[in-house]
Amino acid sequence: MEGNRQERPSWELTSVRNAARLLKEFSRTDRELGVSELARRLGLATSTVHRLLATLAAERLLDRGATPGSYRLGLAMFDLGAAVAPTPDLQEAALPVMAVLRQTTGETVQLAVLDGLESVYVDRLESPHTVRIFSRVGTRLPAPTTATGKTLLAALAPRDLDDRLREWRPERATPYSIVDVDTLRARLREIADRGWAENREESRVGVVSVAAPVRGADGGVIAALSVAAPTTRATPSAQRRVREAVVDAAGVLSRRLGHGSGPAR
Repeated sequence: MEGNRQERPSWELTSVRNAARLLKEFSRTDRELGVSELARRLGLATSTVHRLLATLAAERLLDRGATPGSYRLGLAMFDLGAAVAPTPDLQEAALPVMAVLRQTTGETVQLAVLDGLESVYVDRLESPHTVRIFSRVGTRLPAPTTATGKTLLAALAPRDLDDRLREWRPERATPYSIVDVDTLRARLREIADRGWAENREESRVGVVSVAAPVRGADGGVIAALSVAAPTTRATPSAQRRVREAVVDAAGVLSRRLGHGSGPAR
């Protein structure tokens, strides 16, 4: 434990870090948490957690829960979350494009950004089919296992990619996951050359996806647009059609965001 403290930056404020760790414990499945449970999860004294909770509640970041002694995220957190956008106007510009892409392919459409070595899904439109790819906005997956993640990694500058891959601790999510850095680098070079990526059951058995890069006004890749489907519907002809639709839709979205000189649709 002492060694971990020495490795932390000298400028770090422990109280702020602990408050951030506490807030991250709340989720869709843990909407309300009490002092004792939070103290156990965080490895902090109950008195410390109680002071953190009282301070966060005073700032409206937390509210009292329905169960005595419990807390839940407050409305101020909703306001903060609503203000977050990976890129200004990204999701607003993406929604009509995603709707057309879903109508064209009949499959689940997703929009993701890169955070470290994780692909974070910031928007999605579910397939109208009965058999769907269930997930939710905010889901994080290891970037090397997803089509969106590989698309975003392939767009990084070489030094940035090197820095991130030094932190990579590969896990085999499925028998098809890439767990070798040289294999991953070779795949990323292919993706950068051809302009799209695929995930063939690398993050979840029975699910395939195709993604293409979304560019901002300066030409840099700011997001990835993808279509995911069960393998039962992913015939070779269907995948070709989906791939063409994804690449086209990503181009349309890029133009809506100011990239290139072509007209936005």
